[in-house]
Amino acid sequence: MKKFVATLLLLKTMALLAQTSPDSIKDRNWSFHAQATSIWQYHPSFTAPYTGSHSLLPNEGGKVSFTATIYAGRRLWKNAIIYFNPEVAGGSGLSSAEGIAGFPNGETFRIGSPKLKLYLARLFIEQKFALGGGIAVEEDDQNQVQHHVPARYISIRAGKFSIADFFDDNNYSHDPRTQFMNWSLMSNGAWDYPANTRGYTVGGVIEYHAPQWATRISATQMPTYANGPDLNNDIAHAYGLTWEIEKNTKMNNRPGVVRLLLFHNLANMGNYEEAIRKDPTTPDITSVRSDPKTKNGFGISADQEIANNAGIFLRGSWNDGRNETWAFTEIDNSVSGGIVWNGTAWKRKKDAFGAAVVVNGISKPHQDYLKAGGSGFIIGDGALNYGHEAIFETYYKFSIPKIFLSISPDYQFVLNPAYNKDRGPVHIFAVRAHLEL
Repeated sequence: MKKFVATLLLLKTMALLAQTSPDSIKDRNWSFHAQATSIWQYHPSFTAPYTGSHSLLPNEGGKVSFTATIYAGRRLWKNAIIYFNPEVAGGSGLSSAEGIAGFPNGETFRIGSPKLKLYLARLFIEQKFALGGGIAVEEDDQNQVQHHVPARYISIRAGKFSIADFFDDNNYSHDPRTQFMNWSLMSNGAWDYPANTRGYTVGGVIEYHAPQWATRISATQMPTYANGPDLNNDIAHAYGLTWEIEKNTKMNNRPGVVRLLLFHNLANMGNYEEAIRKDPTTPDITSVRSDPKTKNGFGISADQEIANNAGIFLRGSWNDGRNETWAFTEIDNSVSGGIVWNGTAWKRKKDAFGAAVVVNGISKPHQDYLKAGGSGFIIGDGALNYGHEAIFETYYKFSIPKIFLSISPDYQFVLNPAYNKDRGPVHIFAVRAHLEL
């Protein structure tokens, strides 16, 4: 009897292994997925002795944003896939997505218009080239067709995409549709990553991928002006270069990842000190946009599983802060960290609870420019009593798998919004509904 039971257990184990082995998974030619996300946010009134052209309004009603995306992928030939993502977006963020550098709704940078608009989010091709033997499997997912891939390869991606699709990934803090909503928690805050108003760019990414580490480099277009909707085709005088290396790690036999990111941007940026010299009373950064200027910086990121149902993350980033922010948000240095639990411990394994803190800062020239009454495309109160912008965020994702829906109440506390100790603090309440197929 014992031998019979042992044999059954062995057969069951072999069956389970077969289900997850590369040989048991069939290649597919197509991948189709979709998502829809709506976020409602509101803040009560807060103290504000003065309000500028780019301030968070001290009194306003709740705001709603909405996005919906179709993710389609098609295998073309061996190790080659094309991806196509039409997207619809509409609504608005609090105070027209101005007044906080670490803005509380990571979906609003895709909006661009209160009315729903259809546009092309992504259209790119990916080709992998095998290096040596061994195979792995990429399972069916958003912008991922299920198929066998080389264990070690070089890949080339070219077309239209979000550069954050491939860089600065993080298991616990990367996607405002399912994780933390704050802008400075979904990526390295000081990484002024190349993108138009909606967060997309055109270019190429080359990646070397091995089982335990990877490195990638990209060259992409910049917008024609700060936070502009159109990309600059004069690539000799406007471009973004990004390089990243990542290494898989283990702590107490649990998986983790460490990433180092470097970036170099060239665009027609204005210089903060030049703007003050030109007009010390009401400096305007747009008036000193002339020859192309650079922005350089780096980011360090780590995520680590600490238990079967919990993980932590840390990020730190910096840029030189001499010239104006061009694409992402007005942060020149940032440190963040947090923890996420899934609901296994309370028998809700698809649920998640997260808590994080981020502290953002700006360079001395950037401070002087805002103190003199200047403004960028996101912040500018007309004056500045400088202090680091500190944000605490917590959320609970309540999953309803039967209907592919999750509902996430969210709370954010913002100290010194837009680096101004004269304003706030601000309490922001939100509810996110996310549908994913």
